[in-house]
Amino acid sequence: MELPVWTSYRDLLKEKVVEWRFSIFFFTDADVIRQCSETMCFPELTNQGLTSIHKVDGMNQFGDPHEINVASELPLTVEVDGVELVTLMTLGTHPEKLVLGYLRNQTLFDSLRKIKSISVDWNNSLATVITADGSGLEGIDVSKRTITTGCGQGTVLSCTLDKLYDHRVEKRSVKQSDIYRVLKSMQPFNQAYRVAGSVHGCGLYRNGEVVAFIEDVGRHNAMDTIAGEMWLQNIKGEDAFFYTTGRLTSEIVMKAALMGVPVLISRNGTTHMGQELAEELGVTLVSRAKSRQFLAFNADNIIFDEKPRMN
Repeated sequence: MELPVWTSYRDLLKEKVVEWRFSIFFFTDADVIRQCSETMCFPELTNQGLTSIHKVDGMNQFGDPHEINVASELPLTVEVDGVELVTLMTLGTHPEKLVLGYLRNQTLFDSLRKIKSISVDWNNSLATVITADGSGLEGIDVSKRTITTGCGQGTVLSCTLDKLYDHRVEKRSVKQSDIYRVLKSMQPFNQAYRVAGSVHGCGLYRNGEVVAFIEDVGRHNAMDTIAGEMWLQNIKGEDAFFYTTGRLTSEIVMKAALMGVPVLISRNGTTHMGQELAEELGVTLVSRAKSRQFLAFNADNIIFDEKPRMN
């Protein structure tokens, strides 16, 4: 299916779209777009997503030559009003949303109206953020950073940690059958992983469907990109499930709380710090979730309504 190429999100305001791309699927709510159009809440965004898969020459274990699919890994330096903030290692498919979600999940901006534009220039590996009032990061301490366990090394700023406990989520009842539905709904995705491996996938499940799915070289980047999408679409997280192929570390739990999502599901495991932080922030963790099996933490809210098969 041929898709329109949007030069900015102001173009997107003019249409009702259902968009499919190689690494993301999302549904655009026409009512939300109409509301944002009236209030002009969208920043100007370029559309500089790149192809995520490359073919290179290699060989197999027998010495036979092969053309092999490999995933991209590109540096993208983020500048806010001319001040360098961070360099993200990314697949490069949705860089503007990645930057937007990173700014949100680091609690650097609390309103889209404060961001005038985000423009990406791959020739210089640069994402330029221009604020509405030109104040940049004035008054925000970004000097102290924690290097996380994220692929490609994620970062958490001290200002993020300072505000973290203001974002505790309210635990809600979770049906075992809903966990199974989420897992089943995510099965058609992970296209880049199937072709080349080397990436993580993250998905947002809400109202019975997958409303966003992103792949990136780091699960933290994929999560930030969905956070950017949620911000643009005004999607609330309290009635959503978040799925990731990566492990549930403290950083991922933090991001879930900052996005307002109360349930994290992963086919991987969790860390002790991730489990402890989930209890403090009210996030339910469902780990090592494959087929009909899972292990859950902070999970007294799970309703066991569907007996799993033994095999």
